[in-house]
Amino acid sequence: MRRGATEDLVAKLADYEHSDLPERTKAALRLADRLSGDRPALDDAFYEELRRHFSDDEVLDLGMTISFASGWQRFIEAFGIVPDRWTEAGPSPFRALAD
Repeated sequence: MRRGATEDLVAKLADYEHSDLPERTKAALRLADRLSGDRPALDDAFYEELRRHFSDDEVLDLGMTISFASGWQRFIEAFGIVPDRWTEAGPSPFRALAD
């Protein structure tokens, strides 16, 4: 399995629908867009599109992974956590909740 993203790949993500990315990758990105939006929804036609590229188990795994990543992003934004700027020598990015 190849890991990491090249500059070229990242550039394609901005307009993935018109890129030369594989259709399977585009289907996964469409799912990510739908699940991470304000009103997540999948209709029968979209599910059938997913099933052309993924098994039921793969759709479940992909959906759970996308939902976790999207949820984590929303969580750290809501709490103002900025882990990429945190160092062990600095104060913790986590703050206690107000009582």
